[in-house]
Order: sequence, then C-alpha cells, then structure tokens
Amino acid sequence: MMNSNNSLTPSYFQFTVFADYGPLRYLIFSLCLLIYMIIISANVVIILTVCLENSLHQPMYIFICCLSLNSLYGSAGFFPRFLMDLLSDTHFISRPFCFIQMYMIHTYKSHDVNILTVMAYDRFVAICQPLHYHSKMTFRTMLLLLVVVVLYPVCVFGFFLYVTTNLPLCRNKLYRIFCTSWSIVQLSCVDTTLISISGQFLGVISIFVPLSFVLYTYLRILLVCRRSSSDFRGKALQTCLPHIVTFGNFCISILCEVSLSQYYAEKVNPFVIVVLSLEFLIIPPISNPLVYGLNLPQIRKVIVAFLREGKTVCPT
Repeated sequence: MMNSNNSLTPSYFQFTVFADYGPLRYLIFSLCLLIYMIIISANVVIILTVCLENSLHQPMYIFICCLSLNSLYGSAGFFPRFLMDLLSDTHFISRPFCFIQMYMIHTYKSHDVNILTVMAYDRFVAICQPLHYHSKMTFRTMLLLLVVVVLYPVCVFGFFLYVTTNLPLCRNKLYRIFCTSWSIVQLSCVDTTLISISGQFLGVISIFVPLSFVLYTYLRILLVCRRSSSDFRGKALQTCLPHIVTFGNFCISILCEVSLSQYYAEKVNPFVIVVLSLEFLIIPPISNPLVYGLNLPQIRKVIVAFLREGKTVCPT
C-alpha cells in the first residue's frame, strides 16, 4: 500500500522484530501491562503529593513533579502501541502515528535529560550558595528554566521531524519495536549523510553538555561538603544522592539507545534490540518515583500521611 502522490513514500511501516510467541504472548502482555500500570501509579502518586502539599511547592520538588509528568508522557508514547503489537499478528503502524511516536519518544528523552540538568543547578545553588538561593531560584527563574527545558526539544526535534517526513523512502520495514528517526532515515532512497552527521552531533551535544555540567556542579558540591561539617554533608548527600542515581541511570540508558542507533539493526541480535530499547522506557519511569519517594523524607512523610488519612476516612 503506497501513497498515490509519491510511489517512493510508504503509507505505513512494519515492525519486524516481533516474533510469534503463541500463547506465551498473553503472559508477556500481562507483564508489560502491569509494568505500565506501575509506572502510571508511581508517578501519579509523586505528582499528586507535590501538587497537594503546600510545603513541597519549592523548586526541587516541582522539578521532581515535572520529571514524573515527563515519564507519563514518554510512557504514553510507547506502551499503548507496544501492548497492541504484543497481541497482534501483524505489526503495521501508519505513517502519521509512526512519526508521532518518534517525536514523543525523542522529546521525552531530551526533556528528562534537561530537567535533570536543571535539578543539578538547583542543588548547586542550594548547597554552594545557600544565602543566595531564594534570590536566584525565584518562581520566575524556575518557570523560565522549565519553559526552556520544554521548548528546546520541541523546536529542535520538530525541525528534525519535518526533515524526516519529507525524505523519500524506498522501504517500510523497521527492525525496531518503536519508531525512531534513525531507523526511518535508514530507509531513505537518497543520500542522508548530512542528516546522519547532524543527528549524531545533536545527540552528542544533548548528552555530553548536560553530563559535563552535572559533573561540574557535583564536583563543586563535593568540594563544599569536604570543608563542611558531617551534619551538613549528610543533609547534602540526602538530597543529592537520588539525583545522582537518577541522572546516571538515565545517561546509561540513553547511551545504550544511541549506540544501538549507530548500527544497522538487522546486524544486531533481536533480544539485544528489545532489551536496549525497553531499558530507558521502563527503568527510569519506575526508578525515579521510587528513588525520590523513598529517599527524600519530605516526600516520604507526605505520602505516609496521605495513606494514614485514607485509612482513617475508610476504616475496615
């Protein structure tokens, strides 16, 4: 099935990694559905906790809330379609839906990295410049940072989406479990060297610039903690450790996905493709609310208080 306007442009794509697992696919579907429900539940708990508790209306907790919102956004771009494919005998996706999924997943990755970078700056100011924290991290500054965090990926990947949609494509088979820009570019009939170099450059910038900034801020934080009291170091570590774990985990996930994108997927074992593709879409959205919910006492206390109130209102 091809568009009548352009015989080189397929009107659908086919995911070729999915295998026929027979009755086992229902078990896999149930497991993935459970994971999706856990992601939704855990992140909604964090969002509601921050929104409903006035004491958490501070930059650090609002950034955590945005991180959970982004996890819901990225999961919505992947899981509904993935769950359908697990139960389907055919794995076709229309051209518009493929590009929408591609755009959502790419912006989700970039939003997460940018939010985590802004959170590193927030911790840097709070620990290294505590007397200037309230003057530097005002509501207006926080809002401006969030606008930049959101709009930058929207504009950059919007441009790449426009370029990708206008490429003439000779094939329609995607050796992936979801749509990515690189997998679609590889189907092009024309030379895409310039696009590939631009994409790789953007990928390196999008990962290593935030990573360098985060490493710099935490180096400064470590130097300050080294000269401070043990009580101060304990409090600093309590607020910084969840962020370090989250940022490190997400960067590893993204690097795995980017590494996979640099090779022709047909040459990679399907199991490796599935694992690397699922890692950054499952682990961070589950680990983020758990790390922050369990390690930050301010959030943990509010969640426990809500649970106790719920038991009081609905006695057994």
